[in-house]
Amino acid sequence: MFEALSVRELFDLEKTVAAKLFSGVNYPWEVLDKIGDFIAVLGPELERSGFRRAGENVWIAPDAKVAPSASIGGPCIIDSGAEIRHCAYIRSKAIVGKNAVVGNSVELKNCVLFDGVQVPHFNYVGDSVLGFKAHMGAGSVTSNVKSDKTNVCVKTPEGVIETGRRKLGAMLGDFVEVGCNSVLNPGTVLSRRVTVYPTSCVRGFVPENSIFKTGGVIAAKR
Repeated sequence: MFEALSVRELFDLEKTVAAKLFSGVNYPWEVLDKIGDFIAVLGPELERSGFRRAGENVWIAPDAKVAPSASIGGPCIIDSGAEIRHCAYIRSKAIVGKNAVVGNSVELKNCVLFDGVQVPHFNYVGDSVLGFKAHMGAGSVTSNVKSDKTNVCVKTPEGVIETGRRKLGAMLGDFVEVGCNSVLNPGTVLSRRVTVYPTSCVRGFVPENSIFKTGGVIAAKR
């Protein structure tokens, strides 16, 4: 196992209502097939604590703000203080954390957004996990399917990890900053406090406290 890709190295599990989803998991993409069933179990518990049911398998915290033009499909949980803005499209199987922002024309599908995540402008997030206070600049997206439709691998300094998944977006550790109009290719893993320059094309693993610069240059933060 490549330890730097582990759940415990990427995320603070105290910063998500989905902490139990990651129980017993080594790599974060292992939860992707479990998100829908997890929401279906957790949702009724949240409803008893004050969340409102807003459709089939959709639960929204009482102080979350949801624009009338937003489209939300279940299973889905929107936690306390979250903001779902104009024309956001949540397709299904999405957990939106406390005080997170899902902005104008953003699309979510089969993903977990930890508390404080911001995807505020024209983002696509699919088959991905975004850690505490991760931020994706305007127009940046997670690409979740390879052009040849083969299974996604994760490239690391210690070799290639086979995920067995045809669809896999990006894993963003806590406090990651992704610049505007960047593309995170299938199987990208950005460790904690990584910064990605705008208009970057990113693939593979980027280590903690690094800057991903133009042309794929990786530099340590000072």
